[in-house]
Amino acid sequence: MSVQERKERERAGRERLILATARELAEQQGWDAVTTRRLAERIEYSQPVLYSHFRGKREIIGAVALEGAAEMAAALRAAASAADGPRARVTTVARAYLDFAERNPAVYDAMFQLDGGLAFAQEDTPEPLKDAFAALLESLGEVAGDGVHPALFTEVFWAALHGLATLTRAGRLPPGDAGRRVELLVDRLVMI
Repeated sequence: MSVQERKERERAGRERLILATARELAEQQGWDAVTTRRLAERIEYSQPVLYSHFRGKREIIGAVALEGAAEMAAALRAAASAADGPRARVTTVARAYLDFAERNPAVYDAMFQLDGGLAFAQEDTPEPLKDAFAALLESLGEVAGDGVHPALFTEVFWAALHGLATLTRAGRLPPGDAGRRVELLVDRLVMI
């Protein structure tokens, strides 16, 4: 292994450590607790080392969002592959989405609530974000209904899921009805 390859591997390892530590801290104490000083202390590197990887907290949030999008896409596809039939697939994907949001609140915030400097629904949208949307579209597009553009249907369904995730987490919806909400959403929006 060349010196350059070793340095690149070490740099990638530091970057993974920074992101893992930021995620852990955000999940434990919220994103306000994630500062470059606190991260530097936790990973035992100087703040300039952090800045050699990320220009600041906004870029860290963006990197966490991209990781989260990739993880969400994988979770949605795994859920879809385990279901039989279009309606069951949509229900399973909706539950997987809401489960992801519940299990990873800080990552979900990085993806959809905080400014990570990422473009959404544009030409320069990063690939992991496009892929997470594609993972939804793969299951939802086939049930959009006649004359409904599959991507538009997916956007509306996604917005409903995001609303459910956000309102549930904020304690604005009664806790015991999550499953019935998903069933109602699927019943009213899926035309098969």
